[in-house]
Amino acid sequence: MMPMKGMNPKQMQRMMKQLGIRMEELGGVKEVVIKLENKEIIIKEPGVTVITAMGEKSYQIVGKEEIREILNISEEDIKLVMEQAGVDYDSAKKALEETKGDLAEAILKLQE
Repeated sequence: MMPMKGMNPKQMQRMMKQLGIRMEELGGVKEVVIKLENKEIIIKEPGVTVITAMGEKSYQIVGKEEIREILNISEEDIKLVMEQAGVDYDSAKKALEETKGDLAEAILKLQE
């Protein structure tokens, strides 16, 4: 291991350059979105650093996260709610979103 304690930033940059590691700050990044199967992680006004080493790029992201759940509502569910509640597509979809995909609750809500 190389000693890092007491190393000033210029020495650190020189050593990284010798090892073929390059770091670059990305400016103007407004948000970063990481999409998962059932949610999104949104990082607003992030600090993003690109680290290039041995031809590979890595991204370091720093900031406050916001987690947004994603509902996967099927077309079949929307059609069923439309038929049962006698409403249009948009109303059925909105009701399913508001009830987090609960078919029975969406139908009852629309029938009120």
